[in-house]
Amino acid sequence: MSEDFIVHAETRSVQGTGASRRLRRTGKVPAILYGGDAEPVQLSVDHNEMVRHLEHEAFYSHILSIEVDGKTENAVLKDLQRHPSKAQILHADFMRVVAGQSMRMTVPLHFVGEDKSPGIKNNGGVLDRLRNELEIECLPRNLPEYIEVDVSGLDVNESIHLEELTLPEGVTSVAQAHGENWTVVAVHVPRAAVETDEEAGDADDAADGDAADGEGESED
Repeated sequence: MSEDFIVHAETRSVQGTGASRRLRRTGKVPAILYGGDAEPVQLSVDHNEMVRHLEHEAFYSHILSIEVDGKTENAVLKDLQRHPSKAQILHADFMRVVAGQSMRMTVPLHFVGEDKSPGIKNNGGVLDRLRNELEIECLPRNLPEYIEVDVSGLDVNESIHLEELTLPEGVTSVAQAHGENWTVVAVHVPRAAVETDEEAGDADDAADGDAADGEGESED
C-alpha cells in the first residue's frame, strides 16, 4: 500500500557551519530543496519528524510533499547525511519533482519466492543477495517504491542477472542502459557444506587407499 509522506519545513536565511550546529541543537535538521525551474531554498525540518519518516523504507523512493511557507512542493529525498557515531541526521537534500520530466532514483530490491526456490527448499542452498538496490530512470508518475525480484525458480548455482529483471512500465535501468549486466542474486551451497563434502571425499579416498594397501600385504 502506497503511503503519503508530508515533510513540514521552514525557510532559513542564516547559513554556515556554526548556524547549522546551532540549528541542530534546537532539534532541527538543515536541509535544501533544489531542482526544477525554481531557485534552491534553504530549509530546516524537525529532526524527530525526519526520524519517523525514515523508519519507512518507502520514504527513500517516494514522491514527498514538502510544506513550506504555506506552499506544497513535490520532491524526492536525494541525499541524507548522518552523524558517524550518533543517531543524528546532519543534513537532508530534497530535489523537486517536475511532471513530465525524467528523473533518476535509487530504489530497493525486494526478493520474493525464497521459500519456493528448489535450490533452497530441497538442495540446501542459501540466497546470496549481491545487490539490494537499483538506480532507475523514469517519469515521476512511474516511480516505483521498489523492484520485485522473483527467486522462486532458482536452483543451486543458478542466478538472476540485471537483464532478467522485470521492470515496471516506463522504468529503465541506468546500469543496463550503459551496457552492464551484473548478477543481482544467486543460490549457492554454503561454504561450510562444500568443505564438509570435500573432507568426506578425502576421507573416503584415504579409506580406499588403506584397503588397497591391506590387500597388497595379504598377498605377500
